Amino acid sequence: MNPVAKPIRIAFTTLALASALTLAHAAEPIKIGVSGPFTGGSSSMGVSMRDGVRLATDEINKAGGVLGRQIQLVERDDEAKNERGVQIAQEMINKEKVAATVGYINTGVALASQRFYQEAKIPVMNNVATGSLITHQFDDQAENYIFRNAAHDSIQAPMIVEEAVARRGFKKVAILADSTNYGQLGRTDLEKALELKGIKAVAVEKFNVKDVDMTPQLLKAKEAGAEAVLTYAIGPELAQIANGMTKLGWKVPMIGSWTLSMANFIDNAGPGGEGARMPQTFIQEPTTPKRQSFIISYLKTFNPKNARIDSPVSAAQGYDSVYLLAAAIKQAGSTDGPKIKAALEDLKTPVDGVVTTYNKPFTAKDHEAITANIPVFGEVKGQRVVYAYDGDFKKAAEVRVKDVNAKGALTVKK
Repeated sequence: MNPVAKPIRIAFTTLALASALTLAHAAEPIKIGVSGPFTGGSSSMGVSMRDGVRLATDEINKAGGVLGRQIQLVERDDEAKNERGVQIAQEMINKEKVAATVGYINTGVALASQRFYQEAKIPVMNNVATGSLITHQFDDQAENYIFRNAAHDSIQAPMIVEEAVARRGFKKVAILADSTNYGQLGRTDLEKALELKGIKAVAVEKFNVKDVDMTPQLLKAKEAGAEAVLTYAIGPELAQIANGMTKLGWKVPMIGSWTLSMANFIDNAGPGGEGARMPQTFIQEPTTPKRQSFIISYLKTFNPKNARIDSPVSAAQGYDSVYLLAAAIKQAGSTDGPKIKAALEDLKTPVDGVVTTYNKPFTAKDHEAITANIPVFGEVKGQRVVYAYDGDFKKAAEVRVKDVNAKGALTVKK
């Protein structure tokens, strides 16, 4: 044997092994955690969010994935329980080794769980939970790994008050909010927004999740002369408020946070829920080509009852959150947490989403993708959510369509 041949063959073998290991590593999927309530009272939101995430992931994977790798979703049901959310976060980080996590439906679960991702320097994309504190929980730290793609309560509460007081002229309003972090933080935001209008709620009432009789709270609001009820809760309990008003023969408008659009409010409240109004980042109407495509794909893939997405806002924001993360991973050229975070804070290329086109949605100081000009008002009508006003909101939707076609971005403000 040629004495030179053996070293050359060893070198080639070593190179081949190294190349094989590199290719094997490159082929490994990118794990993204998906955490939300897929059972229980919040499941209307959780399942819709998860399905939106699945739809976006399937599209991205069919197009070749990210960095030549497929996205693999690691889904866990947090049951809307803080302690379960904490367990899942630790599992995602230590066992599953996720590159990032999307989800969190409930504000309390987010606040209890996301601290573990913060410590591990793994980005979290909240895509439904709206408590104002969520992205500011770690303001005292040098870096923040918590992002959000949902209309936080500091946007929603002033919109609710503006609708009730300025647009509809109510001077006496009651607040009914559940006892969770979501309900009580939202109540505080409502009271602040009312104070700016020089108004104090005539009644502020609290109830627990799974309560079925709201008569005591409603009677206090009625006796105080409330002309409208402002709400912060989720679908099942919101339906009990509507049903309670029906039993009392007392019908005043319900105006509340975006959760009045949940299917388990609309279906359980029946006629009592008609006319309820709420801020929405997405309404299941094909007002843009992107939205039309999303709605068609969602209905075809998941075949929901009555061709209605249970929680359209959750589905749309879940869908967009995956595209935002994919854009950041692609720009970073890495699944390293700090690099993904840095890319999210300085996205170079606009992301064409269902809710909006995201043009530099985040900065190092601002981790909120949804701005105050994006949400509109929806109204429950005929067992589904539609644009609240025949006039200005439909006109605004038409303007947005023209703007998308002309510029590829939603830049028109209300």
